Amino acid sequence: MTAHTLFALDMIEPGTARKITVEGRHIALVRIGDDVYAIGDTCSHADVSLSEGFVEADDCAIECERHGALFDLRTGEPLSLPAVRPVPSYDVAVVDGEVVLIISEETDE
Repeated sequence: MTAHTLFALDMIEPGTARKITVEGRHIALVRIGDDVYAIGDTCSHADVSLSEGFVEADDCAIECERHGALFDLRTGEPLSLPAVRPVPSYDVAVVDGEVVLIISEETDE
């Protein structure tokens, strides 16, 4: 397991997403309120960046901008078609105001 301190929480606005690359993985970080979620950035239906999509705060999800597939930010599971495969999900914590991403060895994109 590897922890990566990324940036201060206030560097990402609530209700927005941001793409980062860590250990060669493209990851969408999404902030809802004071919580941050991390899932694989590439839609499992099409090669589209999820961080460019629409944050659905009430559903704790992000919608792919290309075809409207919705992904659960907690699990990476698809919540709507056309996506049927999940994207990886990662653990995130806010420690002393800093966003910390945790990548476990079994998480594979």
